[in-house]
Amino acid sequence: MNERTERKTIPIQEVNEASNCASAEPYALMVLGDSMMPEFEEGEIIVVEPSGLVRDGSYVVAYVNEEYIFRQIVKRDDGWMLKPLNPLYENIPVADVDVAKGVVIMKKRPGRRREQKRYI
Repeated sequence: MNERTERKTIPIQEVNEASNCASAEPYALMVLGDSMMPEFEEGEIIVVEPSGLVRDGSYVVAYVNEEYIFRQIVKRDDGWMLKPLNPLYENIPVADVDVAKGVVIMKKRPGRRREQKRYI
């Protein structure tokens, strides 16, 4: 595998049914890789709202092909598509927005207090 196709994964702990209330809380993730460049750079922190409204053009954390992935969700004539911003990566067609497990509401660059962007 070359540097561009190497995949980095972080295990995500499943939320049990007893703590269902906590599953609606926003959470932070670090961007890994370059699939969402130039808008999201590796090392930036994104804040994800699990109960956020998914709409055409939203940046989402989705569960497809038995893995979590960070992409932009885009409406197509025959359904939806998970689109990377970097053209070196492929689009992933999906049937509906149910694959989205959270909507990105903010990004922040570590070490830069005032540098943040909201996506609400």
